[in-house]
Amino acid sequence: MTNEVVIDVNQSMITIGLLEDGKLAEYQRESQSASFSVGNIYLARVKKPMPGLNAAFVDVGSEKEGFIHYQDLGPQFRTLAKYVKQQISDHKHLIPIDRFTFEPELSKEETITDILTVGQEILVQVAKEPISTKGPRLTSDLSLPGRFMVLIPFQDKVSVSTKIKSSEEKNRLKDIIKPILPRNYGVIIRTSANGVGEEELSRELHSLVKRWEACVGTLMKGKLPSLCYEETNRATALLRDIFNPSFENIWVNDPATFNQIKEYVGLIAPEKADVVQLYEEEIPILDKFAVTRQIKSSLGKTV
Repeated sequence: MTNEVVIDVNQSMITIGLLEDGKLAEYQRESQSASFSVGNIYLARVKKPMPGLNAAFVDVGSEKEGFIHYQDLGPQFRTLAKYVKQQISDHKHLIPIDRFTFEPELSKEETITDILTVGQEILVQVAKEPISTKGPRLTSDLSLPGRFMVLIPFQDKVSVSTKIKSSEEKNRLKDIIKPILPRNYGVIIRTSANGVGEEELSRELHSLVKRWEACVGTLMKGKLPSLCYEETNRATALLRDIFNPSFENIWVNDPATFNQIKEYVGLIAPEKADVVQLYEEEIPILDKFAVTRQIKSSLGKTV
């Protein structure tokens, strides 16, 4: 089976099609103006704790203030808050979290006013985008997703996707990750890691740790509010979830998007970086690969 990805980028829309032997298997279409802020991490300031809601409003620089509930602070919030405070005060040196001592976990008996104060500087991640009059929903239980795993700072557990049924495979993956996982980091191993070798897993783990360190490095600037980590663009995020070494071509008609995707594929699968191709023909890319025709056929009277 021949697998190809076709990515059409224009001023208003981005369209992504996955072709299997020329037949359209997946199709996604998004507005270029859509905000893909879910996953972004911000250094933010607490504006107003709300005891009645057991939550707080937080300034992340958006038009509407973000909202974070006590339960979304995460069990290790005290450790994260202490780390953020120390890193902001140290403008020259990156503080490695593998040498950091954990604080007591949050308890169910505590409330938002026990933990957050007006003006406090905290790291938050967007869990849900703004909707209508509501600002973004936030969490401080931070995570950085990759192709094969999700890195969770200030944890110490390695868990495996429940979709991997083989106990032998689960143990194999844990045996690979545990010896190379830095202290005070946790990992969730994704289903796509099934059968993946040690070299690829190690390479991605190293990349995710570097992303976290780059995120933390922005704290030394001390700007509030500020974007510390930006989730990948829509096309790259899709590839992260569907990428398969069997892909023969990934066609992209936009040079900037082409460079981003080529860089990403080069990171997760260097031997497959050459499958990313810049489409430069005059015929529209969706017509060239019959994506438009197949969409019209599927919307006809007979599917």
